Amino acid sequence: MSIRRYPFVVVEGLDGAGKTTVRKGLFRIWSDLFGVTPLCVLTTNFVAVEHIQTLVDGKYRPTPDNREEYLAALGADKAATLHRLVAPSVAVRPVIADRWLLSEIAFFAVKHGADAVEVHDRLGKMIGSAPDVTLVLSVSPQDSVERVGRRSGDSARVDWDVLEIQDRVRSVYDAVIAKPDDFPYCGDVVAIDAARKPAEVLHDAWRALAERGVMPC
Repeated sequence: MSIRRYPFVVVEGLDGAGKTTVRKGLFRIWSDLFGVTPLCVLTTNFVAVEHIQTLVDGKYRPTPDNREEYLAALGADKAATLHRLVAPSVAVRPVIADRWLLSEIAFFAVKHGADAVEVHDRLGKMIGSAPDVTLVLSVSPQDSVERVGRRSGDSARVDWDVLEIQDRVRSVYDAVIAKPDDFPYCGDVVAIDAARKPAEVLHDAWRALAERGVMPC
């Protein structure tokens, strides 16, 4: 495969939307069909080690007092992730992120009542660049809560995986999908109907990347 630079692709969506399935599917397609192994990263990678405690506290114990410190720590960690992991990798292989900027925008909107555009702009300036594509897997809040409820173990969070919260998160996602030009640091935003069979969702994800010239056609 001849390609000048591999893409940085983000997979977003409500909990239970199928992000892991799409990420693993894209990983296998690239690896098995094209002989290149993608790098997979998360929305927070703790690359900026000096901010680890702030990142943990801000996510799991959010308060008005730690909001600004958490925002700065997120920006620092994402900037470090881009500099140390993403930028060196895209020259030789794709990078797939399981959540990235959109999830953080939704978190601040829901947990802190922050304006989505403002959070985007502040984090974007700290991060400095956008992914090539953000795939937003779209399911209803009701489906999200039901899917998470079927998982084994204690993955469901009582302060997050409930209908009211997921409905508010979905509203933020819809706002970004409706006006992507207001959120340039999300890259090219593509909504994908994830209420279908996983194979159909993966097919649409692959096609969306190919249509945007970041995948082999």
